[in-house]
Amino acid sequence: MKGTVGELGEFGLIRELTARISDAPAVRLGPGDDAAVVAAPDRRVVATTDILVEGRHFRRDWSTAYDVGRKAAAQNLADVAAMGASPTALLLGLVVPAELSATWPLELMDGIRDECRVAGAGVAGGDVVRGATITVSITALGDLRHREPVTRSGARPGDVVAVNGWLGWSAAGYAVLARGFRSPRAFVEAHRRPEPPYAAGPLAAELGATSMTDVSDGLLADLGHIARASHVRINLRSAALDVPAQMSDIGNAVGVDPLEWVLTGGEDHAIVATFPPHTKLPARWRRIGEVLPPTAPPAVTVDDVLWDRAGGWDHFNTPEEAL
Repeated sequence: MKGTVGELGEFGLIRELTARISDAPAVRLGPGDDAAVVAAPDRRVVATTDILVEGRHFRRDWSTAYDVGRKAAAQNLADVAAMGASPTALLLGLVVPAELSATWPLELMDGIRDECRVAGAGVAGGDVVRGATITVSITALGDLRHREPVTRSGARPGDVVAVNGWLGWSAAGYAVLARGFRSPRAFVEAHRRPEPPYAAGPLAAELGATSMTDVSDGLLADLGHIARASHVRINLRSAALDVPAQMSDIGNAVGVDPLEWVLTGGEDHAIVATFPPHTKLPARWRRIGEVLPPTAPPAVTVDDVLWDRAGGWDHFNTPEEAL
């Protein structure tokens, strides 16, 4: 589309954005009224929200608007799945400069819509505002389908720790992009467009998972949340963590131990959960450790040793240049 957001105008932009939305079973009433109506058969709604800010969470010279849309939707829908729920709908809050090309937000919406289709959800509505910095805010909703939510506080000594999805791929892709390269493409794409295993969350709940989270800030950081909430120690076995050959090649090229990416790299949105010890784990779930009696304070160890290198994401302690 030619022209800028300012030339298109608020209502013109809303019209173009909503024209890109496809129907979803749970969205009973979409954009066009004061609020949307989303079905909640379980009579409980799982809700989460997240924000992406240009220059902090994405760069337009690294990612297309479509990439940003896929990523923004994925990181929120993954949070819903990590509660054991099935994603149903999301709401978009969008801040854009008036001089931005009108094509950018439309391609963003295409990415959001397509990621929702993967997860089985739909776009229910949202809002657009003029501002100096592109900001994408997503609120995602989900349905438990009569299951109990799987929280971070249920892990017990004797449970096994298992993961479904990739670990360290986004961090490796970031390392490639930061050095001005665009390949190996699989890792770069993993950074631009994470692929959460949405079905793994509800499946884990059905299997009796005792705790669960998605890996957004790094495996050690996110399992640390479970350790503290559950008052346990979690021990990971490094030999059980998958380090692909190409990731090792990237690590050698940039002088980084690839295990560091696997343990501390975020934004892969794999699902990690704890299960009772005799649970038969289906395909794609990999056992990577065990839950042990607590230490003081509760902690995550690797091969029974505390990880002594920096890692994990903290919005207020991670340097600005870390994007």
